[in-house]
Amino acid sequence: MLARLLTILLAMLPSTLLAQAAANRPADLVFQHGAVYTVDASRSWAEAVALRGGRIIYVGSDAGLAAWIGPETRCVDLTGKMLLPGFHDSHVHLVGGGIELGECDLNGLKTIEEVLPVVKRYADNHPDKKWIRGGGWPLTLSGGNPHKELLDKIVPDRPVLLDAYDGHSSWVNSRALEIAGITKETADPPRGRIERDPKTGEPTGTLRESAARLVINKIPPYSHDEYVAGLQRGLEVANRCGITSVQEARCTEKHLDALADLDKSGRLSVRTVAAMWFDPLKGTNQIPQFVEWRSKYHGKRLRATAVKIFQDGVIESKTAALLQPYLKSEDRGWLNFEPEALKPIAAELDRLGFQIHIHAIGDRSIQSSFDALQFARDRNGRRDSRHHLAHIQLFDPTDIDRFRKLGVIANFQPLWAWADPYIVDMTIPVLGPERSRWLYPIRSVAKTGAVIACGSDWSVTSMNPLEAMQIAVTRRGLKEGPGSAWLPEETVDLPLMIAAYTINGAYVNFEESETGSIEVGKSADLVVLDRNLFEIPAHEIHHTKVLQTMLAGQEVYRDATWPQTPSR
Repeated sequence: MLARLLTILLAMLPSTLLAQAAANRPADLVFQHGAVYTVDASRSWAEAVALRGGRIIYVGSDAGLAAWIGPETRCVDLTGKMLLPGFHDSHVHLVGGGIELGECDLNGLKTIEEVLPVVKRYADNHPDKKWIRGGGWPLTLSGGNPHKELLDKIVPDRPVLLDAYDGHSSWVNSRALEIAGITKETADPPRGRIERDPKTGEPTGTLRESAARLVINKIPPYSHDEYVAGLQRGLEVANRCGITSVQEARCTEKHLDALADLDKSGRLSVRTVAAMWFDPLKGTNQIPQFVEWRSKYHGKRLRATAVKIFQDGVIESKTAALLQPYLKSEDRGWLNFEPEALKPIAAELDRLGFQIHIHAIGDRSIQSSFDALQFARDRNGRRDSRHHLAHIQLFDPTDIDRFRKLGVIANFQPLWAWADPYIVDMTIPVLGPERSRWLYPIRSVAKTGAVIACGSDWSVTSMNPLEAMQIAVTRRGLKEGPGSAWLPEETVDLPLMIAAYTINGAYVNFEESETGSIEVGKSADLVVLDRNLFEIPAHEIHHTKVLQTMLAGQEVYRDATWPQTPSR
């Protein structure tokens, strides 16, 4: 009997101490009366959350919250609004996209009639700029091959370089071609293409992949201050979208310096894993530099622990690497690294403990990437590497289960997974219906048990995770409303998408014990939404507003329509 009594008393001790701790040290801030989707292992729901010192100390019912409220505790009444873990963007370009926002921004424009006045106005408003730079034009512009003469008419006196929305094509005027020395006699560079007039052979003004570097190399580089300013713009967009953690997908030393500056000053408002760019021209000679940077750029919210490899281009410009030729062509695109070259690179990076982040669009690129990661595992042994393939647009279906088998994360950009003009006018016509069935097969990959994470590739497309979630669930455009899905067998459910942008994104960055779900002990990385995503039609998800974003308990964004001031 005595033994049983002691057992009961010991079992009660932790809860007694917890209650005592709550009474002695109340919360700094509590959220109550909310729809709290925790994204914990059981996907449980709660009504209230308490924070102290930037960490979560209570998750549960409103009734259980009273013990955590003291005279100085700030209380926020969610009035039924949704509280989620902060979003994770597993593939984004905050620095480059932010720089682009400060230049000639063409994002969202669709026609020549819309684009040209914006370019002219920018040039007129910046007479001191020696180069007119910007980006965001759609590949549907002029059949994906806009002509230099269009730019010559509005900016004849200065060189112009405008990147396409996807970053794989550039549009330049005659002055830029002249400065770069590009003529009809200029050969295409390795893994690049100069588009030419079929009759005269003259460059048209559109440059693909590495061909754009012929011009870019002639432009004065951005200053450190411009990198920092670009990053700050990108961070503002991220926090406004509820994002508290990212993988910055293409970092040079200048990107790293900008990230480090803001991290040291406490202004880096997202947790950041930097994926250092593997330059094909430098090869393995740059790997010792990566090792040095990994040690140097390791701060409070910054870790340079990943390496980014571009394995191919994009389908729209026929630079993605395919197993079979594009229709009505002998062209299969190209790999930036042939299989026997990529394998030892992957093995060495893996041996040194780097996470490998590969841009892979075409089925040949995806397959060669898997082969390289398989080679690395066979050589080094299996480890918790969390390598991931990003974009992963077109699959050979026999490769779909290799994510799970190899422990590789599938990093989708689901905002692209609907029948938009790029798919209808530029992708399906060059692939045919049989291959097009395997475009963005999110559900097929998820059914194998693979880890699904998601990113935006901003500034290529919107950074808003809610828009991407809607398209993944509906496989329809944001403005199309309810109706038939494109490739309905690849639609997914909302819980999968929320996990992809929260706990799975945290997993990508080796942060799942710190963030990614609303659980006691974790960092208070949170986002308040104006409605419960589970209580609205799927085609209305994109109307949801982020009202507040918190990183480690500190507010990094508040919407003007959320004037709620926490009470005491």
